[in-house]
Amino acid sequence: MTESATRPEGLSAYIAVTAAYWAFMLTDGALRMLVLLHFHTLGFSPVQLAYLFVLYEIAGVITNLCAGWIAARFGLTSTLYAGLGLQVLALLALAQLDPGWAIGTSVAFVMLVQGASGVAKDLAKMSSKSSVKLLAPSQDGALFRWVAILTGSKNMVKGAGFLLGAVLLATLGFAWAVLGMAAILATILLAVLIAMPPGLPKGRKDTKFSEVFSKSPNVNRLSAARVFLFGARDVWFVVGIPIYFYAVLSDGTTEGNRAAFFMIGTFMAVWVILYGLVQANAPRILRASQRSEVDLIGAARTWGWGLAAVPVMLTCAAVTATEPQMWLTLTLVIGLLIFGAVFAVNSSLHSYLILSFTKAERVTMDVGFYYMANAAGRLAGTLLSGLTYQAGGLALMLGTAAGMVAASAITVGFLKPENTQT
Repeated sequence: MTESATRPEGLSAYIAVTAAYWAFMLTDGALRMLVLLHFHTLGFSPVQLAYLFVLYEIAGVITNLCAGWIAARFGLTSTLYAGLGLQVLALLALAQLDPGWAIGTSVAFVMLVQGASGVAKDLAKMSSKSSVKLLAPSQDGALFRWVAILTGSKNMVKGAGFLLGAVLLATLGFAWAVLGMAAILATILLAVLIAMPPGLPKGRKDTKFSEVFSKSPNVNRLSAARVFLFGARDVWFVVGIPIYFYAVLSDGTTEGNRAAFFMIGTFMAVWVILYGLVQANAPRILRASQRSEVDLIGAARTWGWGLAAVPVMLTCAAVTATEPQMWLTLTLVIGLLIFGAVFAVNSSLHSYLILSFTKAERVTMDVGFYYMANAAGRLAGTLLSGLTYQAGGLALMLGTAAGMVAASAITVGFLKPENTQT
């Protein structure tokens, strides 16, 4: 346990970090929905839409690999401030998008801006998640509770961001919506700069970049499982399902498009809010305070295979449907909400285990490496989302998700309690 965790300012620092992360994720969710729906209405294909997010995810892979070392060297508050500031700049840049540009120019510009936003997001995420390990008390399962509160509440806020993005696009238009979010986030950044209490380490100047790569088998295995887990989510979440719902819900008129925006944004928001709500309550669902690390590793295996069953059933439903039908749409809504709830428990278990497996002196580097794997999974899922939906529709997309969840569950099966590691 770190000294800061025993002092009141440790809790104050945790609250400040969480508030800053909330503000960031609200704009991140809104921006994703704005970009997806705005460019779909401009006639972009599913693959072209996926391209818009590719650099965002590539930037996440690179940033997470480097961010742990940067934070260890310069301090967690530095990387948090850098993430918030870079997101403000990315939003301001995106507002300069000209509808008259050629599609190729628009794609290249948005990819670059999204890349900057990806760097910003993962700087903020790594800073926030690492802070929990350093600030949380060590007794009574506090680490799992604090991790669950941060990640669960963050995802609930991001879910609200999806709805906010759809509402802003329908009411203010693209440019004004982006400028408004930039102004709000800049205000939050200024407040955090003024009010951030002490409690986080300042950094160690002699930290070597080679220390980023973990020698812990558990950290490496869990990171591999994370690649497959988040790939399985984003293979349907990023492009395929929103575009399918738009095809079903929109009648091609301006009013019909707006109504579709609201309904798609509402579904995505509800999904992420439900995901966050379950994630925040995962310690209670799992009775984590009464269970050992061995028990929680076993739970991760069980919940992993339980999650795999959901996309398998949805794939079967999609295969039996010859065209978009109301029963299929309703099945997808219910099934994906169930997927979200079970996915949340899996994600929360992984987030706890990575902090349990790592040591305080290298937490930023292990967490950075772990979230590099997270970003790699999102990158794979983003690319596959457009490709599988365009090539084989819902059935191929959902079948790919099922295979990736199964691969994650198999990888988790190789985790071992830390005291048995060689």
